[in-house]
Amino acid sequence: MVDDGAGLPTDMLPCVRCDAPAKLQCPKCIQLGLPRPNSVFCTQDCFKAAWSEHKSVHKPPVDAWLYCMKRGKSRAAVMPEYAWTGQLRPAPIAPMRPIPDSIPKPDYYYKDGYPAEEQASRAQMTVPVHSGKALEGIRAASRAGREVLDLAAAAVRPGVTTDELDRIVHEGMIERGAYPSPYNYFNFPKSVCTSVNEVICHGIPDARELENGDIVNIDITAYLNGYHGDLNETITCGDVSDEGKKLVKCAYDCLMKAIAACKPGVRYREIGEVITKHVSSCGFSVVRSYCGHGIGNLFHCAPNIPHYSNNKAVGTMKEGHVFTIEPMVNMGSWKDRMWPDGWTAVTEDGKWSAQFEHTMVLRKDGPELLTKRLDSSPPLWWEKQ
Repeated sequence: MVDDGAGLPTDMLPCVRCDAPAKLQCPKCIQLGLPRPNSVFCTQDCFKAAWSEHKSVHKPPVDAWLYCMKRGKSRAAVMPEYAWTGQLRPAPIAPMRPIPDSIPKPDYYYKDGYPAEEQASRAQMTVPVHSGKALEGIRAASRAGREVLDLAAAAVRPGVTTDELDRIVHEGMIERGAYPSPYNYFNFPKSVCTSVNEVICHGIPDARELENGDIVNIDITAYLNGYHGDLNETITCGDVSDEGKKLVKCAYDCLMKAIAACKPGVRYREIGEVITKHVSSCGFSVVRSYCGHGIGNLFHCAPNIPHYSNNKAVGTMKEGHVFTIEPMVNMGSWKDRMWPDGWTAVTEDGKWSAQFEHTMVLRKDGPELLTKRLDSSPPLWWEKQ
């Protein structure tokens, strides 16, 4: 066993630079919790003289697990201070998993996370109409996303980390020749969003183990042969409370009611009315900060589809429109707050949130679900009874 000197007074340890009795410790090393024998000095002058070399010990190894910061652009060795709204806390995240050269990649993989093609596209203002090869491409990507979501959902159990779910998703995508669309999108550091309990959306997979009674939303998008397919589900972990199960079922049911209301000629703003009516009847609230969206060769494009009532969404549904509906339903307040990582949206009151999502194409007689559940899909909690 190596003695790290943790129990010795500082003046019984030698100065890192000159071996004289130490009298002070590097404040950065204290913050990072580094071993004292490697961080003590006899005087300020000795500390300053050693700084150019000593500061290298503050850099974590390339394989270090660290806290995500600045929307994925940086990492921190210690958990940031924050007025957490609920019981959940972030945990360190693993380094980004590599993607083989053989996998076709979107532009944001190469351009510091910025989706230049998406942001400059006319499809941000005008809803594309998809058919033929494009529609078949979206269908194939959606099927790949469904298969991978089912793999991750089947792995949910107490003791499994959300990072393990990320590994399953990442490898499942690669096996299908697909790129996990969230990966490096605006610097998002993982291949899937995993949102636990009070996290509304965009939770980052980390080292925290799922606990008995948790709920976890798994939000997956596959990019395959130039097209995206997007879906998510909220999975119960072990023995979930009746209120938690009610929340999950409400989120599913309001999505299915919204899908049933879709047909050519319906205004996109009407979807929020359908969702809010059902959610309100359950005693819950609808998140207003995030919405459904168009999808295809771009990850996000027009239309924008708010999920709350009295919204100002523009546009009318037409045959060939491809879009997602993905209502986020909260037990308490609909308002959200952002964690210091810049991605994780949580409820302002710490109460739980649940969500489901499908990608669909509008046909003349209604929507066709491109991400529909399969006969082999893991059962949702009410399907187990």
